[in-house]
Amino acid sequence: MSGPEKPKVIGEEWSDERVRSFLAITPYDASENPDYHVLLKAYHAMRAEDFQRFISFFVAEGRDLNAVNGQGETILDLIAGHRRSEAYAEALVQAGAITAAAGH
Repeated sequence: MSGPEKPKVIGEEWSDERVRSFLAITPYDASENPDYHVLLKAYHAMRAEDFQRFISFFVAEGRDLNAVNGQGETILDLIAGHRRSEAYAEALVQAGAITAAAGH
């Protein structure tokens, strides 16, 4: 397993406005894929149920669930290796995400 595990996020229910605000996040490094960057930030910050709502907003905006990082990995590739992130991976798969090995 690589990378940190999903941290436990405790707190209040996020409003749709707060969840949607992640769509405006941009990477500091212009070479980083903006869609992958946004997905990663949302994954790190949100509880699974908020992440699932975020994914629906993300897809509705025509963003790429299968965007890759500098190593050619999709967000699903990254999440699949983390314990306690099944709900996040499931939300991605239900929205049409695939792993890089599956053909991106």
